Amino acid sequence: MGVLEKIQEIEKEMQRTQKNKATEYHLGTLKAKLAKYRAQLLEPEKKGAKGEGFDVLKSGDARVALIGFPSVGKSTLLSKVTKTESITGAYEFTTLTAIPGVLEYEGARVQLLDLPGIVEGAAMGRGRGRQVVSVAKTADVIVIMMDATKSTEQRRLLEAELEAVGIRLNTKAPDVVFRQKAAGGITINATVKLTKIDDKMIRSILQSYKIHNCDVMIREDIDTDEFIDVLLGTRKYVPCLYVFNKIDAVSLEEVERLSTENEGKNVMISCEMDLGLDILLERIWEELRLVKVYTKRRGTLPDLSDPICLRPGATIETVCHSIHRGLASHFKYALVWGKSSKFSPQPQKVGLTHPVYDEDVVSIFTK
Repeated sequence: MGVLEKIQEIEKEMQRTQKNKATEYHLGTLKAKLAKYRAQLLEPEKKGAKGEGFDVLKSGDARVALIGFPSVGKSTLLSKVTKTESITGAYEFTTLTAIPGVLEYEGARVQLLDLPGIVEGAAMGRGRGRQVVSVAKTADVIVIMMDATKSTEQRRLLEAELEAVGIRLNTKAPDVVFRQKAAGGITINATVKLTKIDDKMIRSILQSYKIHNCDVMIREDIDTDEFIDVLLGTRKYVPCLYVFNKIDAVSLEEVERLSTENEGKNVMISCEMDLGLDILLERIWEELRLVKVYTKRRGTLPDLSDPICLRPGATIETVCHSIHRGLASHFKYALVWGKSSKFSPQPQKVGLTHPVYDEDVVSIFTK
């Protein structure tokens, strides 16, 4: 029996099994097996001809993936906000390869990737959907683009597909430490009261993965699915914006309803009429949370025209690597002006581990 057949058998058994107290451990084990087989199904193929356009080199300061059903306007959006020409047309499956474009915004270069239209069943290896969602895993932000006239059903299907391939939208990784060991059995500790999973369920799931020696430290009230995510270790937690295109084709009441849903993650646009594009770019920038750092040579003013864009949590060492890969090995000290300086507006003398904040000015001195 192949992996796909095993997945289908487990899904059928889960549908047949009534959910109650007596069956919850059995269902938990089935969930664990299902997640394991799905992960196997999504592993890249070792043999076979190379497809075109999916191994796009990651460039710029960040990557944003545009994902959605065919003909929702992704290609049009890409050509509007970047200098990239993506073939557009009023028919489905226009984009057959991943098309990259570069968005220059706030001094940063952001790679926008127009992915081929995703179809239902991509997580089961149907069509080219597997490659699409694999590339989506490399994104710093995912933009789910939908047709405002069909948004409810499209969103449900897209979220289900992304969930099935291990992409977790707008959530953080569970605060759980899992470490396998050579011997000593299973040790489970929790710093909070667990209301959604218990010791027996944890051991049952570990057994289904043939894990007999490990330490588990749980620091938040997780459920079965979150614990399985920790064990697999292949989940990607990505911020996501839901973009509703073609708002010119729906009523004002519907636009108002959509814009107030989903905790502010919804953005209303019309590519055809150039409505809301500036707001969308601003929201993408906010979700990326890039830190802009300016450099300053000794005796000169800082260069504010060419910032270094870094990820949150960046340090002086990160700045050094961004300037030149060998700079850190010759580092002596740095002077920092800005929010991270304890003596602001005066500079602070710091070392490689000093964290940098947005709009900081850095001057690096070498040995």
